[in-house]
Amino acid sequence: MTQTNLEERTGIATLGGNPITLLGPEIKVGDQAPDFKVNKDLMTEVSLADYAGKVKLISVVPSVDTGTCDAQTRRFNVEADKLGDDVVILTISVDLPFAQSRFCGAAGIDKVVTLSDYKNRSFGQAYGVLIKEIQLDQRAIFIVDANDTVRYVEYLTEMSHHPDYEAALEALRTLV
Repeated sequence: MTQTNLEERTGIATLGGNPITLLGPEIKVGDQAPDFKVNKDLMTEVSLADYAGKVKLISVVPSVDTGTCDAQTRRFNVEADKLGDDVVILTISVDLPFAQSRFCGAAGIDKVVTLSDYKNRSFGQAYGVLIKEIQLDQRAIFIVDANDTVRYVEYLTEMSHHPDYEAALEALRTLV
């Protein structure tokens, strides 16, 4: 699952005030977006290439079964209606695809694409959001343009905090 030779980043994020270790590189604006493999369901893998030519807002949540993650996913689902066909919003967590599907059905999430990083933690490792201590992905927002260049990054310093929705959406609107 987790590679052992990943960069370890400490002193930058907490969970309930307790320090956590993030595995993988820090992604910065201007970087070429790293590729990844995540699951749409138990058997179907997708990668960055599956969303080629689209502007991508990648909303990373630790688990859709927490209040902040629920609110974050619902907010971006509402916003997705206003963004047009050239934009895709991907919500990535380590939740099993079953849990994501159950959550989407119960919450009426139908515009956001939920993807699971459960199998290999490929996304978490590539984007520097994999939490070493609990093997979940740290809350973050990435906006990647149609040419797969990173245009916006927000790593949350505390897992329970909400992202800056307005800043992310403003950055997104400049690309469409």
